[in-house]
Amino acid sequence: MNDKKIEYLIEGISKDIIAYLMEDNGMKMTDAISVFHNSETFAKLSDPNTGLYIESSAYVYEILKSELKMGKITQE
Repeated sequence: MNDKKIEYLIEGISKDIIAYLMEDNGMKMTDAISVFHNSETFAKLSDPNTGLYIESSAYVYEILKSELKMGKITQE
């Protein structure tokens, strides 16, 4: 898979997860973006070597929710 396709998939998953954060937690868009972009989940999603970009948005969101429960994310 080429870099453009991988980037497209990552962007689509990111968009969905930000929407999930806003809907499920009542976050403002800027806060949801900050939470996701400062997460280990986003770092893993952004690394093509993990292959996480081929998973569903819901699957990646479950990983993020686990990370949030562990309290590993800080809003900056």
